[in-house]
Formats: sequence, structure tokens, C-alpha cells
Amino acid sequence: MRHVTPAEQEYLETLLRLRETDQPLTAANVSRSLGLSAPTVHEMVKRLEAAKLIVRDPQKRISFTDEGLEIAREVTSRHRLVERFLVDVLGIPWYAVHEEAETIDRYASPDVIAGMREQISSAKTCPHGHPIAAGNRMMCGVRLADAPVGSQITILRFEDEDPELLRGLHDAGVRLGLSATVADSDGERIVLRHVEGDTEIDAARADTIAVWSSAGNPGFSPAA
Repeated sequence: MRHVTPAEQEYLETLLRLRETDQPLTAANVSRSLGLSAPTVHEMVKRLEAAKLIVRDPQKRISFTDEGLEIAREVTSRHRLVERFLVDVLGIPWYAVHEEAETIDRYASPDVIAGMREQISSAKTCPHGHPIAAGNRMMCGVRLADAPVGSQITILRFEDEDPELLRGLHDAGVRLGLSATVADSDGERIVLRHVEGDTEIDAARADTIAVWSSAGNPGFSPAA
């Protein structure tokens, strides 16, 4: 794989996450995802384009080149593998591993990554539900914010890996695989009813959670 800088890796990972969630690959969406100014993002997009890792059409929509997509998948998969290792082997809480992994994955040697892969055995996803084999989602799901009252849901994935947001979800009792019924929803918050009680999630956070829903995914069970 061609050497890419840590900053280039971050942008390529961000673009791949947008692609995985069917969001338009635009500089504006990258800026929003990374919390960076438009001029800063524009400069990096031009750099990636000059390196022939991405291309832009006349409407400035971004697409990966074959090499760019290969690198994006490699660096994203490595990051997710490191996150899984930190949780499964070192016992670091799932909501705290994203930034920890970023300090490791970009500099770890192939031998270290191979050793981590061996330790996580057959794990298929990172601790936030994203496929370690980046770009190979088994199921997209629907946003929890869109699940209607009365529907059965199972949490599949956390789309936003901001540590503060994830810690808040953890503290509220939200976790991957949680099965619940949408007991109430009023546009500002959603109430989930499950075996451990009721959990209230504000609409903004619910919008970042992907779920299987009996209403949104008829005929399909996450356990199937």
C-alpha cells in the first residue's frame, strides 16, 4: 500500500464512512464530520485529488479512484481491528477506544496488526458495530430516530464515534445488541422499553444509532 500521511488517512476514512452510510461524498459533509473549516477541508481534498486517490465531477462530488478506495478500506479496517483488540484483549471500555486506536493504528507495523488480528479471533465488527472488513456491511438498518412507536428494535451500530456522545449512551444503558420496544417518541426524545427498564434518548443522539426495526426491516431478524 502506498504511504499516506495520518491526515490523509483520516480524510480517506471519513469519506469511506460517508460512503458506507450512503451519504453524498462532498467537501461539506467531510467538513461536518471532522468539525473542520471549509477552507481546511478544501485544501486536503485538492491534495487527495492531486495524488489520484479521489476524483471530483463537475458538481464537485467526490469519488474514490481504485487505489484510493483500496487504501481507504485498508486504513479503516486496521483502525476497527485495533479498536476490537483494545476492547476484547485489553478491556478498554467500548466508548473510549476510538481516539486510543487512532494513536496506534497509523503507526503499527504489519506484524503488530497481524498479531492483533490473531488475538481477536473471528470478530467481524469493531466495538461500535462497523465491519472490520470495511465496506462490507451485512445490513444498513434504519435510524433509531425513524423507528415508529410500537416497533421492535435491536441496536446494530453507532454511526458517530465521538467519545463524549458514546459515553453518554453507555451511561444511559445503551449498547450494541440491545433489543427493545419503542415505547414513546415525540420528535424530541425516544423511550426504549427493554428487560432492564426504560431508557430515554434524545432525538439528536437517536439519529446517530442504526437499528434493525420490525417496521423498517420487515421479514428480517438480526439473529437470522
